[in-house]
Amino acid sequence: MKTSVVIIGAGPSGLLLGHLLRAAGVDCIVVEHQSPEYILTRIRAGVLETVTTDLMARLGLEGRLRAEGLIEKGFNLATADHLIRIDIAGLTGKHVTVYGQTELTRDLMDAAVERDLTILYGAKDVALHDIDSAAPFITFLKDGTATRIDAQFVIGCDGFHGPSRRAIPASAVREFEREYPFGWLGILADVPPCHAELIYANTDRGFALASMRSATRSRYYIQVPLTERIKDWNADRLWDELVERFDPISDHGVTRGPALEMSIAPLRSYVLETMRLGRLFLAGDSAHIVPPTGAKGLNLAASDVAYLSDALIAFFKRGEEALLTGYAARALSRIWKAERFSWYLTKLMHRFPEDGAFEHRMQAAELAYVAGSSAMQTAIAENYVGLPL
Repeated sequence: MKTSVVIIGAGPSGLLLGHLLRAAGVDCIVVEHQSPEYILTRIRAGVLETVTTDLMARLGLEGRLRAEGLIEKGFNLATADHLIRIDIAGLTGKHVTVYGQTELTRDLMDAAVERDLTILYGAKDVALHDIDSAAPFITFLKDGTATRIDAQFVIGCDGFHGPSRRAIPASAVREFEREYPFGWLGILADVPPCHAELIYANTDRGFALASMRSATRSRYYIQVPLTERIKDWNADRLWDELVERFDPISDHGVTRGPALEMSIAPLRSYVLETMRLGRLFLAGDSAHIVPPTGAKGLNLAASDVAYLSDALIAFFKRGEEALLTGYAARALSRIWKAERFSWYLTKLMHRFPEDGAFEHRMQAAELAYVAGSSAMQTAIAENYVGLPL
């Protein structure tokens, strides 16, 4: 098989890129290890910046997002008994949209046949070859048959554990990482949210997050040590914790319900600055991971795709290489700013095990300063709503 661009990974970044290239008349094939059913079972973030919603609108695929997405004009930072509302609409003139990543992925998948985007699911043992040449190719097993795709470019949208990142030789790797000493224990349930807007809470019992996927579906998290195991928690125990943290500060209090999903996710900051090697380009989680604090993961992937699609289209349609050459520097400028914001919110709102009374007083002082400073609130709002491309 031959194509102009082969994209590894059929998550949101790979599918967005594939659709953008096909809309511009650039041949591409998306290759995915998992089945579509498996991909749609993965529960992920649901706060979309305008960079992400604008890409869906550019593709004409924003219909369900506009109809079902919730417009979020503000969010809250909280202590045990006080809410600090960040008026993102008033401070920036913009908003974010609450719409599950799973639903966005479904929209992109559903449009693939109509938009002539080829997706090969169930591709096992994907390997990249000759990425530093003008004729890279990939190999994999599809239904037990060895398959090869030759392309001019290989794009890795296959996440931190995918083969694309690992195809870069150790001598070329330039990476930075911070692992946090806790995780998020989350529950998804079909219950109304406890508050009209998202709440990040810093309490004596630790961090907690109250968010929503819709007016009838809520997503909650609490901070737990990395030693915690999901089998040691049941829904009742988690609901008890959430009631303690959110009933004093929320509009409606926590409504309990059966868990649709419970899981523990570790927190990590990671940047691989080697986003290009020869004809291999990386986008999304294959190049960077942010803590979920600040909701930047999917949106950073979307900005990568915005830069990369423009670069590839310029190459194939006009023979221009400048945007390809500048892709990594352009993407990394936005990535590091988003990493800083997620790190800042994580440090501000969580209880670190090594922190003592002094550090807790510093957090309280910072939150008090934010509460009384329109300049600080504006800076937070600008980062939360998404910095310009």
